[in-house]
Amino acid sequence: MSGVEGKPLEETAGLPSEETPGLPQETFTRWASAKLPQLGDAWRAEVISGGLSNLTYRVRGEQGTVIVRRPPLGKLLPSAHDMAREHRVLSALQGTDVPVPRVLALCDDPEVAGAPFYVMAEVDGVVFREPEQTARLSAEQRRDLADDLVEVLARIQAVDLEATGLADFGRHGGYVERQLRRWTAQWEASRTREVAGMPELLTALARQQPHQAETTLVHGDYRLDNTIISTDETPRVAAVVDWELSTLGDPLADLATWLTYWSGPGEDGSAVPVAQGLTDLAGFPTGDEIAERYAARTGRDLSHLAFYRAFTDWRLAVILEGVHARYLAGKSLGEGYDRVGPAVPLLVDRALAHLA
Repeated sequence: MSGVEGKPLEETAGLPSEETPGLPQETFTRWASAKLPQLGDAWRAEVISGGLSNLTYRVRGEQGTVIVRRPPLGKLLPSAHDMAREHRVLSALQGTDVPVPRVLALCDDPEVAGAPFYVMAEVDGVVFREPEQTARLSAEQRRDLADDLVEVLARIQAVDLEATGLADFGRHGGYVERQLRRWTAQWEASRTREVAGMPELLTALARQQPHQAETTLVHGDYRLDNTIISTDETPRVAAVVDWELSTLGDPLADLATWLTYWSGPGEDGSAVPVAQGLTDLAGFPTGDEIAERYAARTGRDLSHLAFYRAFTDWRLAVILEGVHARYLAGKSLGEGYDRVGPAVPLLVDRALAHLA
């Protein structure tokens, strides 16, 4: 099986290229004739389900298959969905020990598809998005997979910034402060309602932010369903995908982002409408156990982790409010968008609890 940003191939419904929103047949064919000649003129595209932000397509041509990523349809918030930035970090990581898809092309001409996009090779493996997928793993396989996720996150954060040309991929220091400014502005630009507790949460985050001790490459949205997993007997991360939020920043925020989405056995994951129940199975560790394994692997001090977990819960609430706004405007493709709006106040409450 193969997958990127969605369900395996046999679980997705293909659409004829002329019916695929966001990937116009005539202009894409003209562009691809020079950049991706293996597709030919009779290519077909399918929207790969699962993601709630950028759109990802599997495009099958006469002599091969590629994956295309572009921003969502409709009005976009400033600085969001930067395809050139995703393309840059993936290109920089080629040949490192961070598993990523092979990049093939970047199109920065919005006339081709209505927005910039990039193309990458398909990766053999599966994206775990539904509990029935991880239920087919043994407890030992789940334990091995969690350990590999810790290892891959540590590798991302250990990338040599100078050697990969990423030393200027973001500012050094002040990560949380900049993120608070950016996502507060995004909240004001996209919110559809008043959310109880949001003003108090913003004040608390600004007041309690710790000093940033280290700057590394951060993925920004690291979690199980943003990886492609090999189908070998011992599951391994074949590729990390969805680098939309990557930058230079605080590595503890990257760990906290993963924990925002993770709910191990007996943990409540109802606040996050993505991949619910995916890791609530024997063999998978709890969030605290992941943090312990991460600390053992990296040697980092996690004494301020509660703050970072509050911060990443808040940031996800802002992101989901933007997704909810696009859903209300009828600019979403795929399923699951009706669950996004109710998650926002739940995440705000959970963030406040982390700071209590």
